[in-house]
This record gives sequence, structure tokens and C-alpha cells, in this order.
Amino acid sequence: MSKVVKFGGSSLASAEQFKKVGNIIRADKERVHVVPSAPGKRYKEDTKVTDMLYACYALADKGEDFSKALADIKARYQEIIDGLGLSLSLDSEFEVIEANFKAKAGSDYAASRGEFLNGIIMANYLGYDFIDAATVIFFDENGNFDQAKTDKVLGAELKKHTHTVVPGFYGSLPDGKVKTFSRGGSDITGSIVARAAKVNVYENWTDVSGFLIVDPRIIDDPEGIEVITYTELRELSYMGATVLHEDAIFPVRQEGIPINIKNTNAPEDAGTWIVESTCQKSKYIITGIAGKKGFCSINIEKDKMNSEIGFGRKVLQAFEENGISFEHVPSGIDTMTVFVHQDEFLHKEQNVVAAIHRLANPDKIDIEADLALIAVVGRGMKSTRGTAARLFSALAHANINIKMIDQGSSELNIILGVENKDFETAIKAIYDIFVLTRL
Repeated sequence: MSKVVKFGGSSLASAEQFKKVGNIIRADKERVHVVPSAPGKRYKEDTKVTDMLYACYALADKGEDFSKALADIKARYQEIIDGLGLSLSLDSEFEVIEANFKAKAGSDYAASRGEFLNGIIMANYLGYDFIDAATVIFFDENGNFDQAKTDKVLGAELKKHTHTVVPGFYGSLPDGKVKTFSRGGSDITGSIVARAAKVNVYENWTDVSGFLIVDPRIIDDPEGIEVITYTELRELSYMGATVLHEDAIFPVRQEGIPINIKNTNAPEDAGTWIVESTCQKSKYIITGIAGKKGFCSINIEKDKMNSEIGFGRKVLQAFEENGISFEHVPSGIDTMTVFVHQDEFLHKEQNVVAAIHRLANPDKIDIEADLALIAVVGRGMKSTRGTAARLFSALAHANINIKMIDQGSSELNIILGVENKDFETAIKAIYDIFVLTRL
């Protein structure tokens, strides 16, 4: 039995937090591979080290003096080192960073140094072996993650060590240049290491005790989710749930490795288990509610469009030509509606309308802005009659006009479109009918 443990930036923001992490790791001998993030905020007005590195490199890239900015970053790490009582110097590492900044090594290199340096401190603090992620995690020439090469090289390297620290967030391109994942990418690294090491569990430690059914900024003290499937999580992550980077699911999903989201500041909490499949019934019919504002709908009408072969392709081609991806495409016999991100669409709207007319020759096009999409997700919805009826009844009772309804064939989720102004009210109504009425 072995585990990979990943710790987020808030868990490693200070020496005090480092000590909590050390206690967690030492409390379970199965926690043998550690993936750290860069130091996060120590307090609300603080700046994350990654953001400090981006700002520092921006000065270097413009040829301006960045010495003070780099010294401030070094001071953040020295504060952690001193607080842990370590006899460790990062002078040589900062000399290399300074030289590479002057040589304009790139913003990806700059950002990755946050995890790199924190990894060195973590390995020194725990007495674990340090493995530079750039030597074991790879991207291809197009910047896409190279899973096959990474599995082979990383798997072989991990076998040489009983306990390791592999910094998160970055790897390397074929030419050796550092390449980062998107923000929050340390979650992905943890999943990659878990897959390569073939561990039993991937623990992802953050500052919350797992996933909540709904955003706590909308509902005070919402219920937590005990078990969620990869598929449910993908649906919720896509619609804005951000406890875990959505791409972190794929490497472990292929190996059937469960993820346990845990709280560094409350390690006794069970957290949330993310699994491939389960026979455990969720406490409620729904597993979670998530959503986003800022969409618009383009409604295309044409008589007998359902019998016109290629009509849908022609409409979507208009969006493709303008570099716009769509979110949902509900349709009827004579209507087809395309939902897109409003900020992507606004400055291209007339180009898209003209293209639709040119390609599909519709009878009429209507555009509506300031819409929100809400996903109601749950494996329990499959086997429960009347779920949609309860959902629509709750929204009708709250005087909310539903602009769009989309349910996939899996019956795992229902996506609703409402006006931006009704977003929070709609989520509260859905939470009330499926959760509060069951408490």
C-alpha cells in the first residue's frame, strides 16, 4: 500500500503550514511520494509566490531592474527555511534563476521556480529524495502532455527511491525548455505521479474538507459530498467547481486510482472520495450544483430545418470560422439554439450572424445576452422518478423563467439556462428542494 500526497499553496504558505504538512505525512507511512505547490497567500492581502515570479520575470523581460523583486521572493523562502530550523541555502538556485531571467528563459520557466524551490525545501525538511519534474514529466513539441514517455521515465525513476518529492505544475519540452500546466496544475502532477507509481490512493490536500454540494459563497455552510464519481466531478468542474483541476482526473481514472480531497487544517475530516464507480448511494438525489454566468444564446429559426441535411453543421461552421466554441446546442423541429461565452462572442457577433445567413440561409436569428448556465449533477437522478419535475417546480415557485433545458442521455445531469440576475436565486431554490427538505 502506498499513497501520493499533493499539497496546495495555502498548505505550504508558511513554516507553520509546513509543519502541519510534515505531521500529516509522518502520521501515515504509506505517504511516500509528495507533490508540493508553490507557497500561497499567508493572509488575505498577501501575494502568491507564483504571481511574484510572474511579476519579477515581466521586469526582466522588459530589460528593467528585477533585483528587488527577486530578493523579495528569496526572502519568502528564507522565512520558511528559518521557521523550520533548516540549515539549507538556496543561494546557488537563485543565482541560476537570476541568470536565466536575464537570458529571458520564458514565463513558464519563471512560474515553475515556485514549485521547484518549495520542492527542495520539502525534501530537505522530510529527508526525502528530490526529483526535478523537468527530468521526468514531458510535453511534446506542440506543448501537449506526453503520457507515454512520462510513464516510462517517471515510473523507472520512482522505483529507485522509497520516498520522493516531485514538485508540481511543470515538466519539459523536447528541447529541454520548461513547460507548465495551466494554473492549478500541481493537481495534474500529483495524478501523473500516482499513475506512474501505481499507488493505491492519491491524496490531494488543500484548505477545504472536500467538495461541497454548492458554492459556499451562495449558500451558507452547505453540505459536503462524501463520494463522487469521476464523471460527476467532470460535470461540476466544467461548470465552475474548482477544488480540483479538472484535468487531474484523467491519469488516475485510467488506472482506477481513487482521489481523496483532504483539509490540511483539519486532517481528521474524511473529505471527499473521487472514484471511478460506486454502489454507494449518495445522501441526496443530487450530488452537486454548479454554474457560471456570462453566456448568450443565438436562436436560429428555419422552417423544416429538421429535414435539411447538414443544417446543424452549417450553423456551427459559422462559429468555427470565427474561432468561437459552443457550450450547448438544444434544438427543436424548426429551431436551433447555440449557447456561447458572451465575452468571446460580443466583438464577433455580426460576423457570426452574417456567416450563419451565408451558410445556412435561416428565416430568423435572435440573440439574447446575460444568461447563466446551471448544472444539477447526480448519479442518483437515474433511478429517481420525478427529479426534473421537482427541479422545475422549485424554480417556478421562485418565479424564475427557464431559458434552456438540456439533459444528456446518461441522465447524470440537467443543465438549465436562466438570466444572470436569477443565478443565485435559482441555485438556492434547487439546493432547498433537494437538500434542505431532506435534512
